[in-house]
Amino acid sequence: MDAKETIAVLDFGSQTAQLIARRIREQNVHSELLRPDIPAADLKARGVSGIVLSGGPASVYVQGAPDCDAGIFDLGVPVLGICYGMQIGVQKLGGVVEPTPSREFGRTKLTMLEAEGLLAHLPDESTVWMSHGDQVQRVGPDFVPLATTGTCPVAAVRHRSRPFYGVQFHPEVTHTAFGTQILRNFVYDVCGCTGAWQMGSFIEQQVESIRARVGDAKVICGLSGGVDSAVVAALIHRAIGDQLVCIFVDNGLLRKNEAELVEATFRGHFHLDLRVARAGERFLGRLKGVTDPQEKRRIIGHEFIEAFNAEAKTIANAKFLAQGTLYPDVIESGASVGGKADVIKGHHNVWGLPADMKFELIEPLRDLFKDEVRIVGEHLGLPEEIVWRHPFPGPGLAVRILGEITEPRLAMLRDADEIVIEEIRAGNLYRSIAQAFAVLLPISSVGVMGDGRSYDYTIAVRAVETRDFMTADWVRMPYEVLAVIANRIINEVRGVNRVVYDLSSKPPATIEWE
Repeated sequence: MDAKETIAVLDFGSQTAQLIARRIREQNVHSELLRPDIPAADLKARGVSGIVLSGGPASVYVQGAPDCDAGIFDLGVPVLGICYGMQIGVQKLGGVVEPTPSREFGRTKLTMLEAEGLLAHLPDESTVWMSHGDQVQRVGPDFVPLATTGTCPVAAVRHRSRPFYGVQFHPEVTHTAFGTQILRNFVYDVCGCTGAWQMGSFIEQQVESIRARVGDAKVICGLSGGVDSAVVAALIHRAIGDQLVCIFVDNGLLRKNEAELVEATFRGHFHLDLRVARAGERFLGRLKGVTDPQEKRRIIGHEFIEAFNAEAKTIANAKFLAQGTLYPDVIESGASVGGKADVIKGHHNVWGLPADMKFELIEPLRDLFKDEVRIVGEHLGLPEEIVWRHPFPGPGLAVRILGEITEPRLAMLRDADEIVIEEIRAGNLYRSIAQAFAVLLPISSVGVMGDGRSYDYTIAVRAVETRDFMTADWVRMPYEVLAVIANRIINEVRGVNRVVYDLSSKPPATIEWE
């Protein structure tokens, strides 16, 4: 890959830093997420075409706030600062940043002062997404204001002699009407990129990287049956062929007939070397009496590695473990490049790995979102039913059963979940829904079954629409479909007398309940 076609994104702890990198990749220009304090000399050695400074939760004038090497502004490489990134750039180049008397959060009207260069092809007024309590209050004669809002006099700016540009708003989010155009202007008109990078380039890069790193060793890939691990397996198999050995851990927390489906798909369709570790009793034994969701994830992560180690002992020269970790997993586990993100929930393949694990990790998808993984899967020729399968959490049904995990409760949830999926497929809704599933609540309520009183469990149905799984909204499912789902669950799943529908968005809720 030509390094001159790379845009470096310096992450100051923003929850949307990877969105910036992703939006740039959507313009067929490679992007790379890096620490904010990377030396300017390293960026020069990489030969980057441009640099983006992300937003962040801190204030640039506070001691200990994330900083960057001032030398990046002397490289002659175009720099775009977004929100915090604009503020730190303006501050280092002579401007003043202070708390704003009127904070801006949400949609704001942007008025153009100079619709050229970075803001070319934008109308005189447009809607942008703001999220800031600080702003640039004063700029010197070296700066040219490009746009303004009602409360932010310098909402966009450029330097007269240096290729530095800044915007106080967030062009990477979909709420900014012309955000994609702004980023396109930056990478093509300002940075001079040609747009030669495509997802095929990502695949080629990963194949070359995996071959070089692995050598003649063997790689173990943990298969779950979902799209993430399937794409990882196909990608690594393309790189090293029979050096890949796949292990499927049947942890007893799977969906109905999941184990049979995985074996038929990956042995029959992909012809991969698949080993099955049947460890359901072991997992359920360790989870007995456990109700805390983080403790569930920790235990499952530990047992997952233990089961892997036991199976891996039979595989000679196995030195690497491949996982389908995605960027939302990394962010929710508090592992941003800038090291500033909060831990939302621990993912067993990110946060729960023991320090003495015997394998080196290979995570080729950790910088991608779910929709990008599907694109990779299509490029690799995976069948549609695998590429578009709804996600399933690594800890399985353990995080969809609130409270203790028992065999009867697992059976109850498996039956309810199967009904949910059957009915959204029957309603031709499966592809339009990003993720749908049932959750067993630790709530019993009074009901009437026939002529008798019942006191049974409640099932929650969750269905969301999302593009990147960083944010999500609940699906406005047709009432007739919901009615059939609820009626079937209550009539067919013994022990359930009530069904509710989850109307929560992410944020503030997460997609999974635990």
